[in-house]
Amino acid sequence: MPHLLIYGDSNSFGTQPREAWGELPRLGDDERWPGVLAAALGPDWKVTPEALPGRTICSDDPTAGPWRNGLGVLPAVLGSHLPVDIVAVMLGTNDLKAMFGFTGFEVSECARRLLAEIPRHVPGARRLWIAPPVPYAAGLYGELYRGAETRGASLPEHLARVAGEEGAAFFDAGGVIACDPADGVHFRAPAHAALGRALVPVIRGLA
Repeated sequence: MPHLLIYGDSNSFGTQPREAWGELPRLGDDERWPGVLAAALGPDWKVTPEALPGRTICSDDPTAGPWRNGLGVLPAVLGSHLPVDIVAVMLGTNDLKAMFGFTGFEVSECARRLLAEIPRHVPGARRLWIAPPVPYAAGLYGELYRGAETRGASLPEHLARVAGEEGAAFFDAGGVIACDPADGVHFRAPAHAALGRALVPVIRGLA
């Protein structure tokens, strides 16, 4: 039974788009894209979502705590779920926050470090980088993501290049879905469903 580990942030966790501060209920297991994907893959697959809101690729967010640094906690996460056959990463949204000021190129170089770290802990595992839809300054998160749409416009292109150079597979989620205009960051349930379905042949191709 192939074991797929999904390493993501709030858009894999199931955080809903929101127009005001305050927690909305997390989308249900069967609504989030990892759950949609798992259901479509069927019982012959094991799918483990490992998602944390605010997770970055390799940066410490001073407003959120060091445990949200994806590269920093990666060895512990991988070790907790062994054996793993495929690691699918969808990160990069939080790295485009205004506080970091990163361009798409710079974010992709962070991704290179994370991709290179995976084989050190799970040798032989296939790797997939899923480029998230580029966030934009809107509504509740307008200040947090000021300039993200411009700085991140080249992110999918650079992530595709880095994935290829590191021997990993690549998928551009932005070619299938977009961030919701309520906050410019998160997805509604129909977008989760579309992404989960679109990834089925990609994941099967890595088995």
